[in-house]
Amino acid sequence: MTVYEKSKGLTDAALSYCPGCTHGVIHKLVAEALCDLGVLEKTVGIAPVGCSVLAYNFFNCDMVQSPHGRAPAVATGIKRVMPQNVVFTYQGDGDLAAIGTAETVHAATRGENITVIFVNNAIYGMTGGQMAPTTMPGQITQTSPYGRDTAYAGYPIRVCEMLATLDGVAYAERVAVSDVPNIRKAGKAIRRAFQTQIDKKGFSIVEVLSTCPTNWGLEPQEALTWVKEKMMPYYPLGVKKG
Repeated sequence: MTVYEKSKGLTDAALSYCPGCTHGVIHKLVAEALCDLGVLEKTVGIAPVGCSVLAYNFFNCDMVQSPHGRAPAVATGIKRVMPQNVVFTYQGDGDLAAIGTAETVHAATRGENITVIFVNNAIYGMTGGQMAPTTMPGQITQTSPYGRDTAYAGYPIRVCEMLATLDGVAYAERVAVSDVPNIRKAGKAIRRAFQTQIDKKGFSIVEVLSTCPTNWGLEPQEALTWVKEKMMPYYPLGVKKG
């Protein structure tokens, strides 16, 4: 008989994310991948600023806190000093694609052998729901109350497609955690990203389309539908490189 148990890659701390937020699902997938690959004991995670700021409470591996946007730079230093360790960052879109754009792009183009878990919910979560680099055209946020106007604010950044053009990137895929089939695909993608690092192939990133019911002003089930109907058409799923 198979008994479903909490992954040993997670601590016993209760998750503190908002109801309906899918950070918890992504945490589970990362933890399961590290355990399945047998690398949990030699893994170092980097948590920056944002909703992931307290991730060190939840992952049962060594964790380092980085300044806002600087997780790839911190990961680079750790990986170069301890190349035998598995190193990953866990970042949101406001962190990775705004203040951390330079760190992300240059770590990727250098081919740093790290793994980035990029959570894209198209909005700034922790700081109150402002427009993010990934906020979609017409999307209402605290700082775009009439919807994102591309004539004024420009267009969203498709991070995976952008990074896939760089020679140092070995693997880039966009997934979602909006339903069970997509959660299973996301788990496989995260395992592949870590395996890419283990095989010393270079920079790997998995972009995960995630929910933010609180700042979207939606019920949890409505938020999952919003990911499917609004985000997926603009951010198509699939392998972008690798």
